[in-house]
Amino acid sequence: QVQLVESGGGLVQAGGSLRLSCAASGNIMTISVLGWYRQAPGKQREWVAALTTRGSYANYADSVKGRFTISRDTARNTVYLEMNSLKPEDTAVYYCNAKRTGYSYDTWGQGTQVTVSS
Repeated sequence: QVQLVESGGGLVQAGGSLRLSCAASGNIMTISVLGWYRQAPGKQREWVAALTTRGSYANYADSVKGRFTISRDTARNTVYLEMNSLKPEDTAVYYCNAKRTGYSYDTWGQGTQVTVSS
């Protein structure tokens, strides 16, 4: 199994920055993609960014491209989401996600709240 634990959420003013962390543990060698999703109140969960574990190829949703950066520290088994130029519409619970080779289901963290005030 794989466990994901997020941290780093909080309250920030518009234009500010936050860095989210997601520590992975367990059978991490099976992870092929690490990513971030978010869910705002009354809305469906949406994909934000993803990073492959082989080659470290990153991809972003259009709504965050140029403002957010996903990265990984392999020594710490941690994936980060650096969020800059935050907007009130970025307010959501952010979830870390892992896709694993040979598994049909994703693994999720517990979520961390990000609130951007105007």
